Amino acid sequence: MTNFFDFAISGLPAATADARRPSPCEIEALLQNHAFAAALRLLAGGFITLYGGAPDMTALFATRQSRLLCHALLALYFEKCDACETAGGEAALTRKDFAHMALRYGLASHDVAYAFFREALKCGLTRPADQSDDGRINAAIPSQPAMAMLTQWYDVHFQALDLLDEGFRASRFIKRSDVMLPRIHPRVSQAFLSHPEMRCPGPLSIIFNWFDAGGLLMDRLIAGIDWERPPEQGRRLTDVQTVTQLATSLSVSRIHIGRKLAAAELIGGIGWSGRHGRSALWISQGFYEEYARTQARKLLILDDTLIGFL
Repeated sequence: MTNFFDFAISGLPAATADARRPSPCEIEALLQNHAFAAALRLLAGGFITLYGGAPDMTALFATRQSRLLCHALLALYFEKCDACETAGGEAALTRKDFAHMALRYGLASHDVAYAFFREALKCGLTRPADQSDDGRINAAIPSQPAMAMLTQWYDVHFQALDLLDEGFRASRFIKRSDVMLPRIHPRVSQAFLSHPEMRCPGPLSIIFNWFDAGGLLMDRLIAGIDWERPPEQGRRLTDVQTVTQLATSLSVSRIHIGRKLAAAELIGGIGWSGRHGRSALWISQGFYEEYARTQARKLLILDDTLIGFL
């Protein structure tokens, strides 16, 4: 699965006009915004709250590949809704359509896409829309909790954007979310799938993003930064002191977390300010910047997608 995903990145379709790629200058300008640290803190804390409220569905957002598959699956549903509105009939997702889309974007092999489709039903991201007499589910639609989670996901990002320029995106979005979600999510998903930068983060993100709860682990470390203290020797102290503390907060195996932290420590991404387990864990400035640039790029994509809607 991993090899297929990484190999397929080289064959990505080019970004469309609707999926404009943020320039390095735009990203740098956003990083220099005086309110960006506050926006980053809001995002990291918001993700922890969002995914912590739906543990079953959160499992589907556990890795880089599965997060993209979730976005793609929901976008495909909205696209089918749009087509059905024109032609008549009810929209539903079939595993065949989903597998075709996953292959087209190099997201997963045929078998992995089928497995993900089944897992989405099991975890409650989707619910059956059509079932045969023998109990086989032929089609599915997103569940209400999934739609609520997607709405919250956008709300958190729009709140962060509003912090940067004192805008009103979040309040306007919430008032019209039922209308806006079907319009903007396919464009956002297209941008994520079409931009290699969104699919290929830096080395530290790769270490964390290929294991369960890896994204949440990064969020937790960023949220735990001591923001009152400036970086020292290229390091930012956090409020984390033990692997057990992290494992308990994320409901993940201590051994699992320990292995990934050890891998990140080997390349200088994290470390302890004193004795292991008895001192504050630090993250490198490189780790911070890698996370920050990913979030900045995402915010720019979302803000660009909103043009004409708010």
